[in-house]
Amino acid sequence: MSDSDYALQARLIAKPEKADEVAEFLESALPMAEDERETTTWFALRFDETTFGIFDTFPDEDARQAHLDGDIAAALMENADELLAEEPQIDHVDVLAAKHP
Repeated sequence: MSDSDYALQARLIAKPEKADEVAEFLESALPMAEDERETTTWFALRFDETTFGIFDTFPDEDARQAHLDGDIAAALMENADELLAEEPQIDHVDVLAAKHP
């Protein structure tokens, strides 16, 4: 068992006119992720002009749920109607293998 066996993968589709704001939101969320002691890794991603993602890992289910109940998720959902073209797609995934620095 590693410190990153549990993960979340989120896909966010921004309204075209709000894409830059979504990017700024994700960049500004890094300090919140750094404050989450049980979040092992956290990545904010941009796939194309309006498609974004978040991938993060956790040591156990409790840590994953704490992240879902935390500040980043709350801020995202608070602004979702304004920034996103559709509901965020959030998947619980299991990490099969990982390489860490």
